[in-house]
Amino acid sequence: MLYHLFTWLNKMYNIPGAGLFNYISFRAACAVILALVISVVLGDRIIKKLLRLQVGESVRDLGLIGQKEKEGTPTMGGFIIIFSILIPTLLFANLTNIYIITLIISTIWLGAIGFMDDYIKVFKKDKAGLSGKFKIIGQVGLGIFVGSVMYFHPAVKVRDVNNVYAYTTENGKIYDNNPVSIMPADTFIPGSGKMDGSLFLSHDVKSLITNVPFFKGNTFNYDMLSEWMGLAKNMAWLIFIPIVIFIITAVSNGANITDGIDGLAAGSSAIIGIALAVLTYVSGNRILAEYLGILYIPNIGELSIFVSAFIAACIGFLWWNAYPAQVFMGDTGSLAIGGIIATIAIIIRKELMIPVMCGIFLIENLSVVVQVAYFKYTRKKYGEGRRIFLMSPLHHHYQKKGMHEAKIVARFWIIGIILAVLTIITLKIR
Repeated sequence: MLYHLFTWLNKMYNIPGAGLFNYISFRAACAVILALVISVVLGDRIIKKLLRLQVGESVRDLGLIGQKEKEGTPTMGGFIIIFSILIPTLLFANLTNIYIITLIISTIWLGAIGFMDDYIKVFKKDKAGLSGKFKIIGQVGLGIFVGSVMYFHPAVKVRDVNNVYAYTTENGKIYDNNPVSIMPADTFIPGSGKMDGSLFLSHDVKSLITNVPFFKGNTFNYDMLSEWMGLAKNMAWLIFIPIVIFIITAVSNGANITDGIDGLAAGSSAIIGIALAVLTYVSGNRILAEYLGILYIPNIGELSIFVSAFIAACIGFLWWNAYPAQVFMGDTGSLAIGGIIATIAIIIRKELMIPVMCGIFLIENLSVVVQVAYFKYTRKKYGEGRRIFLMSPLHHHYQKKGMHEAKIVARFWIIGIILAVLTIITLKIR
């Protein structure tokens, strides 16, 4: 809102200082500051309100050290994160940008699903919360929305700087090697300059191309997968949208499972957010994208405001959620931050980096899947279920071993930082 207001004021009245809002770096910095202030100042008020409403965590006795002391700690603190993201975004971002619109909807969408789950647990005294099938329906719905935007919206385009096209110029127009194809010169953006009398250019296209880490010529087009499955090219959405659904469901559930001890989910998400910020920046900078050999995504720079607010919101939430926690994010926060991370990765065409970037979420998810599968297998084979871990998710395994939760969180953060750095250097490791 402020972005649009000051842009108008600068255009109409040339007010000194209003032009600062044209700079994404300035607006991103404002988003960081405001998100931190909101999470700390507003967070205190939200926690007091939750205490008055007696929105306390009901702890199931799992035999973990320090577990009973958490009884009654306010939950639904995810509202702190959501408000700290949305308010700076609404104030400083370009609200006509399709990527900003998509992320705002995604945040509210999964935040609402998480709120319903927390509401049932707290006020209806049903520890099971929202039925699993309704959670899945909500996640699938969001996946359909995000996938449809990425596939069908005309403003969602990409430029593969690895594949430029040779044209010759004549009379203000650009001709390619096929004389039938003639187009105005201003519809293209210069790439690598002139060579042998030809102008090498690349242009923005609707495409399902994405980046693949660790491989030279690191791009993959989902159209190839649809062709391999015998589908027509215009039916590629039948492959792409289910993949988006899977990614959003997996990452949001991974964040939800990770949120089991003080500060783990919020801190891990902030680290992932920093990696996403770097990837977003280089994907939105044509020169850096060309240098690194990755996809350049037009108009993606505006996403920096949202990502900056997301990082600051997670860090600010740690003010209250670090050990010993004064508030828990609940599903209201954990489902939302997982969905945000997945959606950003899909938008910037880095979704295939998620297994590395979100390695903490992946390990936590797999620990549950492996534990349940092994228990069922051994019960069927030996008549008695056996376990690989003392308890799952993995952070509870270390708690059972007697490790203090603050140490567990610190070590998981260190692993998360290593994975984030590895994600960033995949831009050059091919």
